[in-house]
Amino acid sequence: MLELLTVAIAPGLALFSYFYLRDQFAGEPSKLIFHCFLYGALLTFPILFIQYVFEAENVFQNAFVKSVLFSSLLEEFFKWIVLLAAVFRHIDFEDPYDGILYGASLSLGFATVENILYLLEFGLGAAFLRAFLPVSSHALFGVVMGFYFGKAKFTEKRESKWWLAAALVAASLLHIAYNASLYAYDNLLYGAVPFMLFLWWFGLRKVHQAHQLSVSHYHKHTPN
Repeated sequence: MLELLTVAIAPGLALFSYFYLRDQFAGEPSKLIFHCFLYGALLTFPILFIQYVFEAENVFQNAFVKSVLFSSLLEEFFKWIVLLAAVFRHIDFEDPYDGILYGASLSLGFATVENILYLLEFGLGAAFLRAFLPVSSHALFGVVMGFYFGKAKFTEKRESKWWLAAALVAASLLHIAYNASLYAYDNLLYGAVPFMLFLWWFGLRKVHQAHQLSVSHYHKHTPN
């Protein structure tokens, strides 16, 4: 059991460490980062419950709608709501790059619990593949969502709502595309793997852009 938990948790910790260490403005880790991880972990259970109810009631007849659209939109909407309600106006949200950290932490909390539950049911055989696909993809959806939250936090109020909307739309579209790549191709080399390469490129581009925004933010607020 200990080995399984270690293997299930390790990818999330490794990915978060990567994004955290790229934050050149970080001092002591904010408690909010840990709280975001817990929020994401706790989100797993209402999301799984809603999915179970919809499955049991056979709400969606179409497999694509059920497997691709519904699950993607449900998960990203819950993450977006938590970031908006518990993080967006928090005092520890100090620069645009913080959005990356909080978005990634929240998503990795969700992905880690989901990974534990999956490996408990199916064993360690799928651990490597899940680290590369579901865990990494959730982290990158969180990075993209967090990037737009960072834009919304440090922009004019009239533009803020559009960046908040972009956070939900962008993460949802990427999640839908990822699920669609799994749905459309049994061979991962044709679907999920190429999409993950794109997703890493896109996510790291947002990390770089957020870093540049944070540099500009601190230059504006540093006395000459």
